[in-house]
Amino acid sequence: MDQIQVGDSNSGGGNGRKDEIVSRFDTLPEDCISMVISHTSPRDACVVASVSKTVKSAAQSDLVWETFLPPEHSSSLAPRSLNLPSKKAIYMSLADDSVLIDDGKKSFWLEKSSGKKCYMLSAMDLTIIWGDSPAYWQWITVPESKFEKVAELHNVCWFEIRGKISSRMLSKGTHYSVYAVFKRASHRSHGFDHTPVEAEIGFVGKEATKKFVFLEAGGTDPRGGYRYSGVSHGAVSRAFRTGRPWMRFPREEEGESAESGVGRSVEEPKERGDGWSEVELGKIYMSDVGCDDGDEIEIALMETKMGHWKSGLVIQGIEFRPVKEGEIRVTK
Repeated sequence: MDQIQVGDSNSGGGNGRKDEIVSRFDTLPEDCISMVISHTSPRDACVVASVSKTVKSAAQSDLVWETFLPPEHSSSLAPRSLNLPSKKAIYMSLADDSVLIDDGKKSFWLEKSSGKKCYMLSAMDLTIIWGDSPAYWQWITVPESKFEKVAELHNVCWFEIRGKISSRMLSKGTHYSVYAVFKRASHRSHGFDHTPVEAEIGFVGKEATKKFVFLEAGGTDPRGGYRYSGVSHGAVSRAFRTGRPWMRFPREEEGESAESGVGRSVEEPKERGDGWSEVELGKIYMSDVGCDDGDEIEIALMETKMGHWKSGLVIQGIEFRPVKEGEIRVTK
């Protein structure tokens, strides 16, 4: 898109140069203009449409927007295509609302400005320990879920959920955040308000990144100990290994810092606009190279050390979303 950028705003004659570039660009055949725009991004295509009528027509063409649509999900998009007038309309529809794939076990949509692929693995697509036993888990239908069934935790002392997704399904060259999406059951959840849950994410066969998260926000331990919010991952991990999870912690132990990545505070859930809550389980980078299509990413969420009973959560699934610009941390 360098051909249609204004150039240095501090240089003299900036507006004249812009008009000259636009004029030259307008002389190209519309298909050529569309081809150039198709190598940018959906956001760029929308912005450049304001340059001129000719460029607008090219930027809104099916030739451009078909390149932003994922070909691997063309069959899933077919029902929407019948009722929408253009490829851009199909794209915008997919950016505004998800579509079910894989026999309804996954949900797929696009990040609007970039066209990056987003997914949610439904509870039906996850491995839930004791999930097939009605005494421990129940499969129910709720109107606010994307999926036919969600998993309601009845009562377990061993809480473990795992999921996998193929790396080829995600957009390469992209940082992803991974979230557990859940809510309380109609009655109050029990056993999660004072206990951190361990989350792991990584490529299968390689070392996973680990962190602790809460599935319930706020509060203190009724036995007098502090909650873990603001406490380092390392401190919580050592407490569990030594069998003293209720000990009092300083907010950051000696030798641990945010720069080292060890002093991260334990993540708490946040409410979403769709009636569910989410908590970030971790991040993973899909590189342009060094990531084979056959690679799988595994996610785990578990609390198996305390041994007390837990109940009252409804699990919708695990969600992969591209990290927004400005939220990507570069660590040394």
